[in-house]
Amino acid sequence: MGMAKAIITKLLNRAGIDINGTSPWDIQVHDERFFGKVLRQGSLGLGESYMDGWWDSTHLDQFFERLLRRGVPAVSLLNLQELSWWLKSRLVNLATEEKSVAVAKRHYDLGNDLYAAMLDPSLAYSCGYWKSLSWDSKCLAAAQSAKYNLICRKLGIKAGQKILDIGCGWGGFARFAAANYQVQVVGITISKEQAIGAKEKCQGQPVEILSLDYRKLRHELGPSVHFDHVVSVGMFEHVEPKNYREFMEIAHALLKPEGLFLLHTIGGHGFVPGHDPWMRKYIFPVAQLPRRPQIHRSVEDLFRCRDWHEFGKYYDPTLMAWYERFTQAWPQLKSRYEDREGGRFFRMWQYYLLCCAGAFRSGNLELWQIVYSHPEYHDNYHWIR
Repeated sequence: MGMAKAIITKLLNRAGIDINGTSPWDIQVHDERFFGKVLRQGSLGLGESYMDGWWDSTHLDQFFERLLRRGVPAVSLLNLQELSWWLKSRLVNLATEEKSVAVAKRHYDLGNDLYAAMLDPSLAYSCGYWKSLSWDSKCLAAAQSAKYNLICRKLGIKAGQKILDIGCGWGGFARFAAANYQVQVVGITISKEQAIGAKEKCQGQPVEILSLDYRKLRHELGPSVHFDHVVSVGMFEHVEPKNYREFMEIAHALLKPEGLFLLHTIGGHGFVPGHDPWMRKYIFPVAQLPRRPQIHRSVEDLFRCRDWHEFGKYYDPTLMAWYERFTQAWPQLKSRYEDREGGRFFRMWQYYLLCCAGAFRSGNLELWQIVYSHPEYHDNYHWIR
C-alpha cells in the first residue's frame, strides 16, 4: 500500500494535484484502498473508486483538466486489461447490430425523464454552439438552437428539400429544420426510448422517425430514395472503426450528387487507441472515438472534404450546463435512479459529466463538424461559422 500511495501521489503531483490538499482540484482520499486500486486498474479503478466514495474533489472538472493538461500521460493510467481490449478491437468488430442495440439499452434507454431534466427543451444530446453566447446554463437552449441553425446554414438547406438524419436522437434537429427551413426530414435511431420521444415531439411536422440501424437504411428505403442532404450528429462515436467505410458508403449512396453530408462527431488523439475503459463499462459500451486519419481513409474516393470545423471548447459549457441541470433535478429523479449501479448512480453520472468537461477543457478531446460533398460537386463552397 505504501508503494502504491507513493506512485499515485507522485503522478498526481506532476499535474499539480495534492492528496488531501486545499485547492479545489485537489482530492480528498477517504479510503486508503484507493491507491492500490488505481495502480492496478488505471482509469477504471479511478472511476470505480470515486463511485464507491473512496475519494472526492471539490471541483472534479478542474481535477480532470489538470490531470490531462499538466503532465500525466494516458499511458500512466493504462493496464493489461485495457491493452487486451484494444488488441481485441483490432481483430473483432465490437459494434455489430446486436451490440449496438445493447448500447442503446444501456445508455439511451435509461429513461426519457432523466434526459428531459438534464438537457435543453429540444433534448439535444450533443455539443451546443456558444459563439456570441454567455457560457451559462441559462443559455443552453440558445446554444443548441444556434448549433441546429449552423448545421442548416452549412448544408445550404432550402425549403422543400428532404434531409436524412442518421442517429436523430429525440428529433431535435429534425424539428428545428422542419419548422425553420420548411424541409422534410427522415430520422433514424436504434434507441427505443428516443424513437418514442421523437415521434411524440414531431407529431404534426413533416418528420418521419424510423427505429432502424443505419446498416439497414438502403434496404429499408429502397434503391430509388435519395436525399438532398445527409446529417449525422453525435452518433459516429458508436460506429466503430471497422464500420467507418460502410457508414460512409451508405451516406454516399443516399446523398444526391449535388447534396452535402455533415458529420458532427467527437474526436480523439494521443496514445490510448480507444475509449476510456471506465466510460466503456459504465456509460458507452464498445464506443471508440475516431481519429482524423481514420476518417480520412474511410471517405477516400467517396467524398471531398469541404470544411473541417473544430469547436470542442464549446463542449465544456455544454457539459457543465447538463451537470447543473442534472444535480438540480436529482431530488425528483432520485426515487427512480438512486438504486441503480448498486446505489452509485448519482456519483457515476456526476463523474461522467465532469470528467468529460475537464477532458474538453484540457484539449484532450475535440469536437468536429465536417462537411463532405460528392467528388463531382462543382459549386463553390463557402465556410459558415
